[in-house]
Amino acid sequence: MLDIKFIRQNPELIKQAVQKKHVDFDVNRLIAVDARRRELLESSESLKFEQNKRSKGPQSPKDLEELKAIKGKIKVLETELETVQKTFNELMLLVPNVPDESVPEGKSDADNKEIKTWGKLPKFNFTPKDHIELMKELDLVDVERGAKVSGFRGYFLKNEAVILSFALWQLAMEQLLKKGFQPLIAPAIAKEFNFIGTGWLPQGKDEVYKVGEDGFLIGTAEVSVMGYHSDEILKENELPKKYIAFSPCYRSEAGSYGKDTKGILRVHEFYKLEQVVLCKNDHEESVKWHEALTQNAEEMMRALKLPYRIVL
Repeated sequence: MLDIKFIRQNPELIKQAVQKKHVDFDVNRLIAVDARRRELLESSESLKFEQNKRSKGPQSPKDLEELKAIKGKIKVLETELETVQKTFNELMLLVPNVPDESVPEGKSDADNKEIKTWGKLPKFNFTPKDHIELMKELDLVDVERGAKVSGFRGYFLKNEAVILSFALWQLAMEQLLKKGFQPLIAPAIAKEFNFIGTGWLPQGKDEVYKVGEDGFLIGTAEVSVMGYHSDEILKENELPKKYIAFSPCYRSEAGSYGKDTKGILRVHEFYKLEQVVLCKNDHEESVKWHEALTQNAEEMMRALKLPYRIVL
């Protein structure tokens, strides 16, 4: 979440972020609500100071009447402040982060810019089969029984596909352990504040599954790992904190109706390893670690001899 002081000082920058990310957010409204919030706080504190000052010593009937009037004014201010503060908190959660200047503006992935490629896509003298055809023929997946048991997008991985999955996770884990990452198995159920802190809520409320009163199923281990250090102050010499976390992941895919309905590219439940790095609040440091994480993914793709491209 951005600091409100930064937002006040850089309203045009936030407006540019809103435009670049194509989100519906009124920066001017937030600034106006914040101004009213501060005005109410100042008035309330001023009246409380006056109330405390007048409460000392003996009180005449007139003094008591004036104190009663001040108390009434404070109550009115605090009632409005409660409403304004609630609106302020809700708006603050919707403020988009400012994207890096290098990120191009685009309405869809069609506007992405390719910045790097590796390997060559194989060429066949026949029509290749897609992943689900191959997996069915090799008895590696059962989506029919998966749907029967779990519903739409349910699936069972079978036989060598199971062994291959564990092998890939182990390969990635060993790669990151050599680079000093700390391994974690992250909880799949996390409290709401973890989702708010990582930006999954409130905007992504249709994408997460709710569990009990205050629990949600994570869509990535990042949610749980970021909550790992919540309410803690980390010293700069303790940074960076580097984690490689394994977890099941759950996504409702509410906004993906009609997309990737064939196969197991888009499912409600899957398992993965997530890289998480906590570094100091510095742009150069952030860029350095972002590039390092990307490099880790590239090394994995190269080890598997899989052609890839990087887009921005």
